[in-house]
Amino acid sequence: MIVGIEGTIEKKDPTFIHLNVNGLIYEVNISVNTSNMIVDKRVKLLVTQIIREDANLLFGFMEANEKKMFDTLIKINGVGPKVAMATCSTFSPETFSRVVADKDVGLLKRVPGIGPKAASRILVELADFIVDGNADEVVDSGMSDAILALESLGFKKEQIKKALVGATGDISALVKHGLKKLQRL
Repeated sequence: MIVGIEGTIEKKDPTFIHLNVNGLIYEVNISVNTSNMIVDKRVKLLVTQIIREDANLLFGFMEANEKKMFDTLIKINGVGPKVAMATCSTFSPETFSRVVADKDVGLLKRVPGIGPKAASRILVELADFIVDGNADEVVDSGMSDAILALESLGFKKEQIKKALVGATGDISALVKHGLKKLQRL
């Protein structure tokens, strides 16, 4: 899996770049925000790779928070990479975090491809979306990863949050703690 890419820009468009990496030229989809941050010919991007039956797609980001926002959005049922990238182009991660915290459906509907139902679903799914700003919030990231892991096992988000109250440790410790508590609920 490709998680980062560094090379020289051959062609730049607001929504993609062609990146020459030692003679191989990759097309990397980018948000308008990332496009505006690129000022040099040489660039290093964080990457999310999506492999489908008909395509092998690369999505590049200058900031870790924008990548986290994209990765979180594509996990939501009905939100594909195109809509997630449109969201990244419309909002910075900090602004998106405020939109989610304020549950602002109207602002979220401004994103191309997001209607009222999709906006509501996104706000419900991402009720705990936090932008990583410092080391303390990395713990929240571990907690959210543990919550996602337990959700994938079929537990409800509210039950998981109750089970993880006061839990500490790495992701595996949080998941183990959550499973023990969830068996009692």
